[in-house]
Amino acid sequence: MSDQIHIVEMGPRDGLQNEKTPVSVEARIAFVEALVAAGLNTVEVGAFVSPKAIPQMASSDAVLRGVSHVKGAEFHVLVPNEKGYDAARAAGAKVVSVFAAASEGFSRANINCSVAESIERFKPVLARAKADGVKVRGYVSCVLGCPFDGEIKPKAVADLAVRLWDLGCYEISLGDTIGVGTPLKAREMLRAVGAELPVANLAMHFHDTYGQALANLYAGMEEGVRVIDAAAGGLGGCPYAPGATGNVATEDVVYMLEGMGVKTGIDMDRLLATTNEVAGLLGRPPVSRVASALNAKRKRLGGS
Repeated sequence: MSDQIHIVEMGPRDGLQNEKTPVSVEARIAFVEALVAAGLNTVEVGAFVSPKAIPQMASSDAVLRGVSHVKGAEFHVLVPNEKGYDAARAAGAKVVSVFAAASEGFSRANINCSVAESIERFKPVLARAKADGVKVRGYVSCVLGCPFDGEIKPKAVADLAVRLWDLGCYEISLGDTIGVGTPLKAREMLRAVGAELPVANLAMHFHDTYGQALANLYAGMEEGVRVIDAAAGGLGGCPYAPGATGNVATEDVVYMLEGMGVKTGIDMDRLLATTNEVAGLLGRPPVSRVASALNAKRKRLGGS
């Protein structure tokens, strides 16, 4: 557990994509800048998807261009197809992400095609990315349960992860999209995938709908996974998974890791200030337990 844990910050993309309150390009750029200043040097900043489908991600090209001056950070963007890849590259993308679901029901609800068809869509993207020297990260959704198909077998997750790996993804992020997993199931799934792929190239992307995300992450860390996706303030959800809450809160992950003696290099004070700022833009307090506790503590110490 003393190994370095790498946190990939999802707030500006996975966090904001399901929020009803629109956030301006300028505010999204400032959000990314503040996250990097807090020590989060890998941030997913947007998605090149149809603005009709996900209006919150409109102008992701402007956001990516707007943070291009930030040094020492790696910025990721989500692309669903070649059209999205073209737009991302035109905006200067050096790392893109593709996504597929471990369940047929979610794949059809999310991107209106079968799992096999989604892979076919990504083949030309990955081929072009390889030729362009662009890194590609692969997401697998619904690894521990699906709102349409129910329980997902670990073998189905492993098989899909292998397909994305074989196509050229450098890292596979395994997502509990609806947050239904529990530690033993998370461990079983990660062992199934880890039996097929290097554990060093796996990431955990666990949502916290049932309050199990930290426990599931700990189980995954015991299996050797060292990359965690998180969103500042616990922002987010999924437009195609009703009831699912946001990704595990970055502050909660940092608090757990630092409490275990694992150095994250993240400044909690700056992260909390960033979380509070974006929560204010959205008109509600952060759902993060750590942010809530620290805010209450500071209010009490401030005598207000």
